[in-house]
Amino acid sequence: MPKGDDRPAATRPRSAPRKRADARRNEQALLEAAAAVFVVSGVEAPVREIADRAGVGMGTIYRHFPTRADLVIAVYQHQVEACAEAGPALMATAATPYLALAEWVELFVDFLTTKHGLAAALRSDTARFQTLHAYFLDRLVPVCGALLDGAAAAGEIRSDVTALEFLRGIGNLCIGGDEDYDARRMVALLVAGLRTPR
Repeated sequence: MPKGDDRPAATRPRSAPRKRADARRNEQALLEAAAAVFVVSGVEAPVREIADRAGVGMGTIYRHFPTRADLVIAVYQHQVEACAEAGPALMATAATPYLALAEWVELFVDFLTTKHGLAAALRSDTARFQTLHAYFLDRLVPVCGALLDGAAAAGEIRSDVTALEFLRGIGNLCIGGDEDYDARRMVALLVAGLRTPR
């Protein structure tokens, strides 16, 4: 506090904490805006389009993410975290473990079907891509495993499917095909195939 500032404490500026909070809000808005823009326009979308959608200036984007690769990685990680955090929340609130698994798989499919371009954008940087892929596995395999284990323990699904093979199966189904291909329908069939006979 500058010497001689005799204003009441409640009226003195608190710029540092406010800036930190604003920075966090701006970063979240940017990540959500960039994810939405990437879905429609791809990862090479103009930065101005992302800034406009987030309601910030272009300088704010470059301050948080100096390069496009930085932004791509941050968006990918943001989406992975959202998927990872959804698992325990669904296990705590869904009517049955199987429904928790099915709902989580829908979120995972959303992630996969809209994020292929993010991974492709990093393939020229092998080290960063491998690090990102390892992060994806480290965060999501345990979450998927817990969901599978919960449904298996409840007798709702077979117990001989590992999380990694299940995620790979979903990923393969989401790669896509022609315009008539419905990835969601195929994934729903895969999930239904886990059910134990009644």
